[in-house]
Amino acid sequence: MHYYSFNIGDYASHTRHLTAIEDLAYRRLLDLYYLHEQPLNESSTTVARLINMRDYVQEVQAVLEEFFELVDGQGWINGRADEEIAKYHSKLESASRAGRASAERRANAGSTTVQPNKKQEPITNNQEPEKKQPALAKPAGVSDQVWNDFLKQRKALKAPLTETALKAIIKEADKAGWTLEAALTESSTRGWRSFKAEWVAKDGRRQPAQTFNDKDYGESREI
Repeated sequence: MHYYSFNIGDYASHTRHLTAIEDLAYRRLLDLYYLHEQPLNESSTTVARLINMRDYVQEVQAVLEEFFELVDGQGWINGRADEEIAKYHSKLESASRAGRASAERRANAGSTTVQPNKKQEPITNNQEPEKKQPALAKPAGVSDQVWNDFLKQRKALKAPLTETALKAIIKEADKAGWTLEAALTESSTRGWRSFKAEWVAKDGRRQPAQTFNDKDYGESREI
């Protein structure tokens, strides 16, 4: 697609922390994603070359990790962009159906045949209901409050949590030596849509001690 809506306020609220180079990389990555309507190459070096930022591979990698999700066998995906692309094609299909229906009505109105065309199918704008993905089950060891807070944050960022994304977060939490509970809490606190071991390592962050009183544990305890 060669056009997409751009919400200045929404964009600014999620990118104020980016450097000028990171901001430029993010805008070019979005343009590339919308233009080709497909996941970006798994190699950040290749992606940097495609957006003419060969000298800023590290910045491109940082933006990919924060605003995109790497899916094995597909590449870097952006849930928000995928939603906009789907809406765009839905509008095109609706316009096409309306055009065909209008042409058919004109043809029928100009026909001299008295008998109705029994083979003609009724025109309808009904569409098959979109199948909803089943909700992810709360992982063991994660309190209801932390899980619900993280899901609400992902929804606010227009990036519903998928099983692939959750597995990636679990993997990064293990790499950082954090529990999933602590990783999700940190992400919610910092406004992150995901969790990376290097993000907390860069800040010298250690897993915070937390006290739970949840039905998953049966009693209050500190970790």
